[in-house]
Amino acid sequence: MSNRIVIDPVTRIEGHLRIEAVVENGVVKDAFSAGTMVRGIEKILKGRDPRDAWAFTERVCGVCTTVHALASCRSVEDALGISVPKNAELVRNLMFCAQYVQDHVVHFYHLHALDWVDVVSMLKADPVATSKLAQSLSPWPKSNPGHFAAVQKRLKGFVESGQLGIFANGYWGHKAYKLPPEVNLLAVSHYLDALEWQKELVKIHAIFGGKNPHPNYLVGGVPCSFNLEEVNAINTERLTHVGSLIKDAIDFVEQVYVPDLLAIASFYKDWGAIGGGLQNYLAYGDLPTRGYNDPSSFLLPRGAILNRNLNEIHEVNGKDSNEIKEYVTHSWYQYSGGDAVGLHPFKGETEFNYTGPKPPYEHLNVDGKYSWIKTPRWKGHAMEVGPLSRMLVAYAKGNTDVKELVGGVLKKLDVPITALFSTLGRTAARGVETQVVAHWMKGFYDELITNLKNGETKTFTRYRWDPDTWPASAEGVGMTEAPRGALAHWISIKDRAIDNYQLVVPSTWNASPRDDKGQRSAYEEALIGTPVANVEQPVEILRTVHSFDPCIACAVHLYDPDGKPVHQVQFY
Repeated sequence: MSNRIVIDPVTRIEGHLRIEAVVENGVVKDAFSAGTMVRGIEKILKGRDPRDAWAFTERVCGVCTTVHALASCRSVEDALGISVPKNAELVRNLMFCAQYVQDHVVHFYHLHALDWVDVVSMLKADPVATSKLAQSLSPWPKSNPGHFAAVQKRLKGFVESGQLGIFANGYWGHKAYKLPPEVNLLAVSHYLDALEWQKELVKIHAIFGGKNPHPNYLVGGVPCSFNLEEVNAINTERLTHVGSLIKDAIDFVEQVYVPDLLAIASFYKDWGAIGGGLQNYLAYGDLPTRGYNDPSSFLLPRGAILNRNLNEIHEVNGKDSNEIKEYVTHSWYQYSGGDAVGLHPFKGETEFNYTGPKPPYEHLNVDGKYSWIKTPRWKGHAMEVGPLSRMLVAYAKGNTDVKELVGGVLKKLDVPITALFSTLGRTAARGVETQVVAHWMKGFYDELITNLKNGETKTFTRYRWDPDTWPASAEGVGMTEAPRGALAHWISIKDRAIDNYQLVVPSTWNASPRDDKGQRSAYEEALIGTPVANVEQPVEILRTVHSFDPCIACAVHLYDPDGKPVHQVQFY
């Protein structure tokens, strides 16, 4: 028997995503991923001052804010040959790490955990037994029976009122849930704790960037000044607060997040063989220790893996026109040279060609165009990007911090290394990365403090800030890693203004439709073979899709100068 499941919109993500899956005899046989938001930020940027691009691109998303600004600044700096001072690099690294740690924790608890945790089941839990379990996992102070009893009472009131609030519309009671009530209570309690904790860590962005979300950036450095004794600068008091926030982050990650991840994963080891999908992984890398122009110094290394061969890491060059190309065969765009061609982002075009049905509609026309997301390829290969890709590249390149933590996770779960290539592995990789990045953040902080004590306070270079010093034309690429994967911005500057601008974001790689050869991208391929116990409640499909942490909001609705919508996608 065959069923075509439609999940639209997929919730607990940023933006709008539609998944259609063909299920035969309880297993996904085919799948289609459609982004239902319009991409257009590239058109908005044309003709503007390149130094202002970061402020626009940062606002394509309310989650991946700081990394879009970082990629944008780097693209301009690359085009104009600008190198930033050491302190600016350290501040950028600190803001990068803060977003990673906060974002990964939020994803685990608030976007992904409810695929594995049965909220209603925790009403049956014994708070005393839950407390004993929590204390056996870590020394986290909020692990007494009274705390868990209070959480249970709070949620019981929601259930009895018939209003589950943020926990409404879940597939509670689904037979795919395997956790005992006590583990469910532990996870729900920490879900609420994480809501409080996460808003504190991002104060690092407010200290260095003035605000969060969308902290300020600056081509040539960072827009903050240091003076340890000056009240209006970043002084000793503010730096001490940053240090305290980093310490708290390490404690929360190591005493709450990672223990919960391992405890939950131990009941779902079968998912170490589900959702692997593509066998190719791409990482641009980041966290430079000797400057952005020296990728060999990145703590998160750059490279590509093909066919899961961890013995060979391929070099990646964002400027090579033969490496990265975007296709629109199945996307609602058109290229002047025909839809079958692939364009490197320096030559990228953003011209709309909507040929889909008017909502509401039953199914996508998957034989034609069916998504607002373009389809990028690396040397013709469909690639997965994200925490799993980064950790695999780091592992394969011999990063000792990553290898030690990955080995520890595999040992604790008693699963083989092949379990990394799965939905479970993707989720575990995010936890490993969070732990290692939290400690790297402490290292960057210590280095910054040492520099300041030694009198090194420079955070900006004026080199080529004046447009009169620019060449008539220039091209640059800014590469980084958003929490969800490889992110790059390409800019072409002509006569001191932006002539062309293209973004290829993580979910462009992962969530894109098929290419001209019919190759599936990461979401579509990962869903093949997924078991579905109940087609009316496809929690298994959500588990794999959410393991990528979809972010489709790097897109905008277009308006004419009078503020009237040019195009709008509606849901009924």
